[in-house]
Amino acid sequence: MRSRIRSLAVELWLPVLLVVGWWVWSARAGQVFYPPLSEILQRFHEMWLFDLFASDVLPSLRNLLIGYVLAAVAGIALGVMMAQSPVARRAIEPIVHFLRSIPPVALVPVAILLLGFGPEMKIAIIAFSALFATLIATLDGVRAADPVLDEVTRVYRISGRDRLFRVTLPAAAPQILGGLQVSLVVAFVVMITSEMLASTEGIGYLTILAQQTFAITDMWSGMLLLGLLGYLFNRLFTLAERRILHWHVGMREQAKTA
Repeated sequence: MRSRIRSLAVELWLPVLLVVGWWVWSARAGQVFYPPLSEILQRFHEMWLFDLFASDVLPSLRNLLIGYVLAAVAGIALGVMMAQSPVARRAIEPIVHFLRSIPPVALVPVAILLLGFGPEMKIAIIAFSALFATLIATLDGVRAADPVLDEVTRVYRISGRDRLFRVTLPAAAPQILGGLQVSLVVAFVVMITSEMLASTEGIGYLTILAQQTFAITDMWSGMLLLGLLGYLFNRLFTLAERRILHWHVGMREQAKTA
């Protein structure tokens, strides 16, 4: 219990200090572009928790979730296929490196031409942009797995499906989850960018609209919401990763104490 409290205090002391400093400084600044934090929090409460939650926050989170799940499934599937089939790897890898070098922002006009301005366009951009980090991490993780494990499964005549889900993927799980975390960050950034460039709803759209119309307090409240969502997603992912990789964490701790 004490270690948890100590860990929480170490994690929160700097954010709390920054918020207190922001509150005190903004209250005395008297500048149009830096409104008091109290006013920003009031607009945050009015906009994002009530008025715009169903119409703008939920659509943004829906697009993010669907796009990210599609990228995760496709990235893991393609990564495993490329790792286990040299022919597939040689055929697909050049295309992967070509496509992942294209900035996601540059794809927005093409996506608009093909899919219009609806949620399908945003989901497609998010999924495409977030795909490659998971794909490459899965490819590297599967290829780096201990070949002895594969030989043992073949000796014991373990079926291909069981070999994949009980041996190959668990062995590559640390690297796959690392790729999934990077993909989550990419998906979040692309969600905001797509809404700022080509949308009439969503958190990114309302934040850039507030900036363009000089609704400075609304702009700051949107930025605050984006920061909180980014922290929350990262926190939830870290908790899920610890639960999934509890065996891996235990092995590392044993190795340190050995």
